[in-house]
Amino acid sequence: MKPVALKSLLLSTFILLTGCATTSGNSAGTGSGNGAMNDLIVNSQLPAGAKINHSQSLIMGSGENWVGRVVLELDQNPNAAYNFFLEQYPPQGWTLVSAVRGKTSLLVFTKADRSATVELNEGGVMGGSQATLTVTPKSTLPPPPAPTPSTQPVRR
Repeated sequence: MKPVALKSLLLSTFILLTGCATTSGNSAGTGSGNGAMNDLIVNSQLPAGAKINHSQSLIMGSGENWVGRVVLELDQNPNAAYNFFLEQYPPQGWTLVSAVRGKTSLLVFTKADRSATVELNEGGVMGGSQATLTVTPKSTLPPPPAPTPSTQPVRR
């Protein structure tokens, strides 16, 4: 095959593949994409430049009553993202229940009848991070009964 024909073929293939590719998420502020996910953006404060990874996210419901998982690609490093959620969620009415900072960091919040877990991981080569925000209803089941002497395990 002649070099000019090969270059044309490679260029055409590249253009075709680029046109068919999808992005991993939309910018949180663009308003494009899933309507329920955009409602989430309106009602929750997220770090600047956060992008929703729609293919890994699942939301049921809308507005203040949504439940599910939202995977976010963040521009900040995991430490800055951790500080953002730690500082910004309590003023929105969320109460911090538990916090663990490490290679994978976790923050657990509650608010009225809902619970939110934020999991933060390193994002990759560019120094960003990935946050998985999972919001669920709080359990309405009563706590399990305390063990009685007859139900405690026998030690041998």
